[in-house]
Amino acid sequence: MVERLALAIPYYSGRAYLAEALASVCAQADPDWSLVVVDDSPAKEEARALVAELGDARVRYVANAGTLGMVPAWNRCLEEARGELVTLLHADDRLLPGYVGAMKALAAAHPRAVALFCPARTIDAAGRRRFSLQDDVKRFLVPRGGREVVLAGEPGLRALMRGDFIVCPSLCWRRARLGGRRFEARWRQVQDLEILTRLLLEDETLVGTRTPQYLYRRHAANATAQQTESLLRFEEEYVIFDAIAAQARGRGWERAARTAEGKLVLRMHLLWRVVCEVGRLRLGMAGRTLRFLVSH
Repeated sequence: MVERLALAIPYYSGRAYLAEALASVCAQADPDWSLVVVDDSPAKEEARALVAELGDARVRYVANAGTLGMVPAWNRCLEEARGELVTLLHADDRLLPGYVGAMKALAAAHPRAVALFCPARTIDAAGRRRFSLQDDVKRFLVPRGGREVVLAGEPGLRALMRGDFIVCPSLCWRRARLGGRRFEARWRQVQDLEILTRLLLEDETLVGTRTPQYLYRRHAANATAQQTESLLRFEEEYVIFDAIAAQARGRGWERAARTAEGKLVLRMHLLWRVVCEVGRLRLGMAGRTLRFLVSH
């Protein structure tokens, strides 16, 4: 049976980006999808108007009461989406035309997978292909072998601890397997890594295609960019890696625990940021990042 795919967009700001995201959904080669825009913005006019302009019965609009914040808004998207398969498309990103069909095919081939995913191409604020070392290097961290990427058990957890190569909004969740498990609101940056590793520790399976079907936008207003600049993302990553190491060791997954404790990918990312900040003559920020690296 081919399961229907529901897309949900958590929206806070960026009307022009949202218009691009909506257009990318409407351009899907497989037209059997549904979409809900969950509006978490302070003022609700922008997203409501864009949905109304589409005039497409497959697209709904839902407004949150006030502003919930990122993680609660993501969880509401999971509740509001109408489909067995659910993708949380970020409002500033775009789908490639084959995304819906690719996720459906992957779901049909792996009926017990809790989530499906695909590689992403990085674009800039203007939508142009952008080189991003932190994103592009992750291609080399993806386990080799096979037409698909299957993550399960200790090998799957260890692979993610070497470097989280899964682009969070590319994930397509299978509602029946996910059950009541949701993103944890205490996190601001690592909520996706936390739920993925939690699922692996609970003996679930993640399956990915090797063909990019998603366009991930990096720009200054992006929450990840802001939290990288403030070093918040690294603070949370150090905490979650230690927690995962402890959980893995509790299951007897010693190799995964040691990989998590080593935090090699985090240290390399911080060192790269020091080099970049020196190159931009932002010596104060370079010093702050270096002190963080040395102290951890």
